[in-house]
Amino acid sequence: MDLKKLFLEENVGGFDLILRTLLGVLGITALALNLVKSSPLKWIVALIAFTGLFTSITRHCTPYVILGINTAKTK
Repeated sequence: MDLKKLFLEENVGGFDLILRTLLGVLGITALALNLVKSSPLKWIVALIAFTGLFTSITRHCTPYVILGINTAKTK
């Protein structure tokens, strides 16, 4: 498996990109407004929010590479 493709190629786009961004922003907002009361649940929400925002910013999802999924527009 090519490491450059595994870690650098854009493979997130379209509806998937919008959904990841929206979930990330909603998760961060819920944490900032203290809407999540349970401590373990806060960590889960933070992990999901960070992952969603990170993959939407980088437009890359490593599990997608492993599974052969690509929702980004091809050039």
